[in-house]
Amino acid sequence: MIHESRDVTATPATRPRLLPWSNLDGNPCYLVTDDTGTGRLSRLADEIEAVQLGMADDLLGHAVDLLGDTRATAPQLRYLAACLAEALHDVHRIARSRGARLPVPPGDEEDLDAVPEGGPGN
Repeated sequence: MIHESRDVTATPATRPRLLPWSNLDGNPCYLVTDDTGTGRLSRLADEIEAVQLGMADDLLGHAVDLLGDTRATAPQLRYLAACLAEALHDVHRIARSRGARLPVPPGDEEDLDAVPEGGPGN
């Protein structure tokens, strides 16, 4: 189960931050801190997110090239699909993490209860 902060009184810096890695059991890891993103673990998470986004961007370029190659084999395309799925998972996790840290605009607090766990569309 993924924990989503519904504490609208908490500042973005005090809400749990979804980290870009999982624990040994594959469960999400969270960071609870009031360091406003300046602590060592926050900076490490920022660096890992930047690497993941860069790798996803590079992979998109490779995907365009491979999909345009009429000689691409089925195993190559399956491997590409697996890599794209992994990159999409990383990018989605980063988006959820960053979105959860955005401040809630005044008047939108009641809308938080209308969003199902896991976010819209889940």
